[in-house]
Amino acid sequence: MTDQLLITTIDKTGIARLTMNRPDLRNAFNQELIEEICEAMGRLGVNEAVRAIVLTGAGKAFSAGADLNMMRKVADYSAAKNKDDARRLAHMLTSIYLSTKPTIALVNGPAMGGGLGLIAACDIAIGVDDAFFALSEVRLGLVPAVISPFVIQAIGARQARRYFVTGERFDAQTAKDIGLLHMVEPAASLESTLGAVLDNLLVCGPIAQSEAKALIQAVAGRTIEEGVLNDTAERIARIRASKEGKEGITAFLEKRKPNWNAGK
Repeated sequence: MTDQLLITTIDKTGIARLTMNRPDLRNAFNQELIEEICEAMGRLGVNEAVRAIVLTGAGKAFSAGADLNMMRKVADYSAAKNKDDARRLAHMLTSIYLSTKPTIALVNGPAMGGGLGLIAACDIAIGVDDAFFALSEVRLGLVPAVISPFVIQAIGARQARRYFVTGERFDAQTAKDIGLLHMVEPAASLESTLGAVLDNLLVCGPIAQSEAKALIQAVAGRTIEEGVLNDTAERIARIRASKEGKEGITAFLEKRKPNWNAGK
């Protein structure tokens, strides 16, 4: 058994897989794992060969959130040091959320507390049908503060008002119903479902995918007004004139695969 906290692999199609590797602690993250995820996301984000990033957990759990031993340690920190520690967690989540690559949470088991932040920060979330979830911070006298922007964006304020204040467990189907998961599958079909999602990602223009993610961040929550319309018009005009945009349209008209998909 490797002692790596984070196992990183990249296959021949450019799919990177990050596996949190603390199965004995249900992949709870400590400061070292947080730093390793941040470093990996930065490194993979600038690697042109990487087409998508899958985040999952070793063993039977996805992630139990913050390591309680780490929480016990930071409880004795000064206010300033506590804030710095929380900012490291925020940086990890942001590194996933703002990645230029498509990100997929492959939720292979239960996720608690900060583990839901990891799921919510990803673009796509696929969960095993026997997983359970909880925003359990309030049961420890805490609040899910750092993960809240990501989780509320995923499930909405109305659902957050329930699950933030009860800390109750909910099942995978509920997680899908409220928007935390996109798909729920039996364990035996989890990898095949992931494969189908990745196949859909790989036929798309990689730069266009990055631009599409930026587009969502630029438009979501804004009123439809002249500034937004000008912004979107400028974006499509720029992309139409780009090398990838021209190749995509030309390939479509010539009834051939575009160069990013030619070998598939």
